[in-house]
Amino acid sequence: MNQRYYSLDVFRGATVALMIMVNNPGSWSHMFAPLKHAPWHGCTPTDLVFPFFLFAVGNAMSFVIPRLQEAGNAVFWRKVLKRTVFIFAIGLFLNWWPFVHWVGDHLQFKEWVDSENPERGIRISGVLQRIAIAYFFASVLAFYLKPKKLILLSAALLLGYWGVNVLWGSEDPYSLAGWFGTGLDKRILGVPHMYKGEGIPFDPEGLASTLPAVVQVVFGYLAGVFIRQQGQTDWLWTKVPLSQEPHFKLLSGLMVTGFISIVLGWTWSLGFPINKKIWTSSYVLYTTGLGILTIGTMIWYIEVQGAKNKFTRFFDVFGKNPLFIFVLSGLLPRFLGLFRIPDGFADDGTARYTQALNWFYKHVCAQIPGPPEIGSFVYSLCFLALMWAICYGLDKKKIYIKV
Repeated sequence: MNQRYYSLDVFRGATVALMIMVNNPGSWSHMFAPLKHAPWHGCTPTDLVFPFFLFAVGNAMSFVIPRLQEAGNAVFWRKVLKRTVFIFAIGLFLNWWPFVHWVGDHLQFKEWVDSENPERGIRISGVLQRIAIAYFFASVLAFYLKPKKLILLSAALLLGYWGVNVLWGSEDPYSLAGWFGTGLDKRILGVPHMYKGEGIPFDPEGLASTLPAVVQVVFGYLAGVFIRQQGQTDWLWTKVPLSQEPHFKLLSGLMVTGFISIVLGWTWSLGFPINKKIWTSSYVLYTTGLGILTIGTMIWYIEVQGAKNKFTRFFDVFGKNPLFIFVLSGLLPRFLGLFRIPDGFADDGTARYTQALNWFYKHVCAQIPGPPEIGSFVYSLCFLALMWAICYGLDKKKIYIKV
């Protein structure tokens, strides 16, 4: 990527860093409100992380698709299919890892479908699986369609998703019990392979809600195309009045588009609530608008103002190995969970054990004075620092693990 787009690296890195932090609290029972997902309708700062990452995937595509179009259909399909399958497979591997878990005092293999409880099994969907599917379909659309047709098709898909929710849903089509997508997931994925964190089989990364997520990637691609088109000249060193500077059209275009997208999302939410878990169309517009404003602000701060400091450097290293470090942040805690540390005795005199990372939280972070949310937050910062150190070491050695 050209150096003048360093801000996009920082944006992607900051998104990955936030994903790691909110996914690894010291205790899920003790989290500050902004670090929690909205219970159902609504949007917290944490609910921005995943759509921002999909938006960043689209940004990156805008630099790759032109080269693939020059290379031809065969190269495009080979590259995109390989990347899609690989990312999806990594996500499925992460769901199954480390293939065994503690049951009492012994390790037991994680079965694809639990033989003792046929409604439990290995989850098929997940964050990486959604990224893979959304990347695939967005890549195909971007490869074959011009931007104007992409905009029209995206609008049609968002409107169509709204219509399907209304037509196929129950009396309350946007509720947990009434959303139509759960029935689709049960038929295709199967109950044993669905997420059950809401108390019933319901998958927030299910099949139906992946459709508007594809549009999220497309919008990121379109924003990237606009940034590339407006940044063809060396405007960083142009000394002319602000209204005549080449970057004025870029920044004003991003800011106005972002504001319009937010307003449209808010307006649409009056009839189609902003909701991450079913990835509503209003949620796509709202988060896309915030993503565009964020990127516009970063371009102004980093490119126009020339800010390249320790703050940007911290997030930049995450952006160099985003997929690798996100996967590692999921693999490492699960692996360390196999190692149990003696942790006192129960009332009946039997030894108690705890997992390694839980021991660190319980005996170090949770001991910090104040409300328990502080200790939980400090733990997540410590884990983030560990991941940053790994990324920094890879960057120093010029090791970049790409898919």
